[in-house]
Amino acid sequence: MSDPLLGAGSSYHYGASDRSRDSPVLPEFDEQNRQMVEKRLLRKLDLRVAFLVLIYIMSCMDRTNAAAARLRGFEEDLGMTGNQFNTLMSIFYVGYLLTQAPSNMLIDRMTRPSLYLSSCMATWGAITVFIGVAQTYHAILILRFMLGFVEAAFFPGAIFLLSRWYKRNELGFRTALLACGSSISNAFSALVASGILVSLDGTLGFAGWRWLFFVEGALTIVVAVTAIWILPDFPSSPSAWLLPDEQTLAKRRMMEEVAVGSEHKSTPVEGWSGLVEALTDWKVWWLGAALILMDASLSFRIFFPTLSATMGYNSTITLLLCAPPWILGTATSFLVARHSDATGDRFWHTACPLFVAIIGFMIAISTMNAAIRYLSLFFMAQAPVAHIVSLTWVMNTFSQSRSKRAAAIALVNAMSSLGYIGSSYFWPSRWGPSYVNSYGLCILTSTMSIVMFWLFRRHLLRCNEAAKTKEQALGLPKGFRYLL
Repeated sequence: MSDPLLGAGSSYHYGASDRSRDSPVLPEFDEQNRQMVEKRLLRKLDLRVAFLVLIYIMSCMDRTNAAAARLRGFEEDLGMTGNQFNTLMSIFYVGYLLTQAPSNMLIDRMTRPSLYLSSCMATWGAITVFIGVAQTYHAILILRFMLGFVEAAFFPGAIFLLSRWYKRNELGFRTALLACGSSISNAFSALVASGILVSLDGTLGFAGWRWLFFVEGALTIVVAVTAIWILPDFPSSPSAWLLPDEQTLAKRRMMEEVAVGSEHKSTPVEGWSGLVEALTDWKVWWLGAALILMDASLSFRIFFPTLSATMGYNSTITLLLCAPPWILGTATSFLVARHSDATGDRFWHTACPLFVAIIGFMIAISTMNAAIRYLSLFFMAQAPVAHIVSLTWVMNTFSQSRSKRAAAIALVNAMSSLGYIGSSYFWPSRWGPSYVNSYGLCILTSTMSIVMFWLFRRHLLRCNEAAKTKEQALGLPKGFRYLL
């Protein structure tokens, strides 16, 4: 289908104004008053986004704690053999894949997404507790599937929620802030796990790995109850935490960000038709395929404690060593995302972290020296920011329709889950402790992902050039441009 670039509109660098007759008339702000109100609005929003980060930290802890439990008898107590642990990690993403798109389409039609997301969080917290009680491998396999099925609502839903509040040039850093919850979780969940596995082992007759699920699941439920009153809804929903002028400006900001394109020509694409629009847009499938390859290359995150264990230390030290690479990775993620927003560049801020990770994979392949292999983990931990920037790129690319954006975010994120389903088998125990084959597969998938994103950038560049030529020929003002 054709790319809906604007032939007319305002001269905003990151979007164009929607002045259609169906839009509500909102009071005007003088420039000085607007800046003051906008500053207050963003400050309040950012505080609530910080709570979204906490929720995502809990989400990542609940999905990856099995990797830490593996170091303290998890496989042995459940009688796992062969690739059963890999299947246990993979099955989560099967459930995760199934519900993302339908969930996001439901959120788009809600007035209280905060209540929906909080309920989902409480449910996955309870499932995590039940995993700690389960006595058989197959019971935990089913619970891991259910965990992915419920957790799938949160991340794409939170990303869509951000896109309903923030302008395009603000989204990159806020998306990074949210997605960095994964790196923060990787860093501090290892520290938490090391404490729980050692200090609570044998308490009340339960193994330490069972207490890991009990404690983290209970904490998730507590945070979920609190989230009901803290998470934001949509700008159009009544908000007790916003002043009237702040809520009015929040609505106006989103009107200004609408890329009119085809929506000026016909009825706005809303409801389930947005899902159809996303499904029939080849760009959604292309980006989804690129992210499948990227997430396959990032599968080392799931097995990070296992890779740290190859250096030969006991389980406590192994888990403690997991933290520093992710702390550095979190810090650099903020810098990369902020710079991506400031420059309006998406491709190079996606490709460069992947290049750094490839260096890390090559270092790990080249030696079994403990110090050098540990250094390679620091290089690898720089890669996840590529996923963050690429998701922001998805939101920027599909900004023409609210419902299509919701569907596109969910579909692309859901497709990326396929990368984790397959790549969970990149790391069989028989390939350890060197995992040369595993790292080789990560290099291959990283490279293929970079090539796909480069080709996508070339396409968007041609679209921008065509729009510029048309505007100049017809004497139109500068309209919408894709970010590159």
